[in-house]
Amino acid sequence: VASIIHKPSVNRTLSLSTMLSTRFLSRTTTARFTLARYASTLVVSEPLLEGGIVSPATQSTVTAAQQVSSGDDISLLIVSEQAPTQVPEGVSKIYHVACGDLLSETVAEAIKEVASASSFEYIVAPASKFGSTVVPRAAAMLSLSPVTDVIEIVSGDTFIRPMYAGNALAKVKATDATKFLSVRPTSFEKAPLQDVTMDVEATTVTPFTKSKWISEQVSKSDRPDLGSANIVISGGRGLKSGDNFVLLEQLADKLQAAVGASRAAVDAGMVPNDMQVGQTGKVVAPDLYIAVGISGAIQHLSGMKDSKTIVAINTDAEAPIFSVADYGLQADLFEAVPELTEKV
Repeated sequence: VASIIHKPSVNRTLSLSTMLSTRFLSRTTTARFTLARYASTLVVSEPLLEGGIVSPATQSTVTAAQQVSSGDDISLLIVSEQAPTQVPEGVSKIYHVACGDLLSETVAEAIKEVASASSFEYIVAPASKFGSTVVPRAAAMLSLSPVTDVIEIVSGDTFIRPMYAGNALAKVKATDATKFLSVRPTSFEKAPLQDVTMDVEATTVTPFTKSKWISEQVSKSDRPDLGSANIVISGGRGLKSGDNFVLLEQLADKLQAAVGASRAAVDAGMVPNDMQVGQTGKVVAPDLYIAVGISGAIQHLSGMKDSKTIVAINTDAEAPIFSVADYGLQADLFEAVPELTEKV
């Protein structure tokens, strides 16, 4: 396969125009900040996974909470019918609301009840689809101004968050006595899990009655979850039809990777929208991201540019995706992908 290898310069400037191609903020922020006073933190858990285990996003949220509060006194709020069996290391107490109602109104009420009964300096939730429905509502009920989609913690009251689809980064200082944050899970490492041996306080809330939680249907696949996979292979409009995504699936099976798609592919009806990666889809940061037939629209780049290694396959050498790629292959994907699959 004829190829052009593209390796961006390491010494990139930090201007607005090159912000997308600049991954100067490490997705793994390891710095710790020593606060002047003892800080207690409430972490809001996503719904538990099968077996009572917290989600990977919750693990990352606990890591962020440890950084912002220097690891002091972290409590975990879980709204779930099942009892938790494994939670992230660093959690010292669990508030468990035994309720199968996952409406955002009910979860927000639980946050309000727990937060009002204790003096937390920080309330931290994941900036996921779950968090985006719960955080604004709970913050309003507590009369707090939330700082959302935090990707780096500068100090106990100062945070970095993206704006304009990641084209700019804002440094935000929170002045509320209680800081309410939602953090991007892909920007923080997952805290290791531990068995539940700490105090579990049973908490009750009044469920929201003007709407009713019926059920949820989650698509199941033998492949890793798109949001937490170590390797992601995404296809774009260059694949021309949904039937051609089988090329990516064959490679994904060999690499034990998840399969994603660009918004253009989703809008064209090639694949379902739960495969979409980007600003309006899922934000991912795997160890390896392979973009196949994706031009690199801003909204897509904002959802994958924090990946550790990015490989792009495209026939257009001027495609924007190459500006963020660590390795680029200018070739016909219908020839390159089968050859890559064969040689893996």
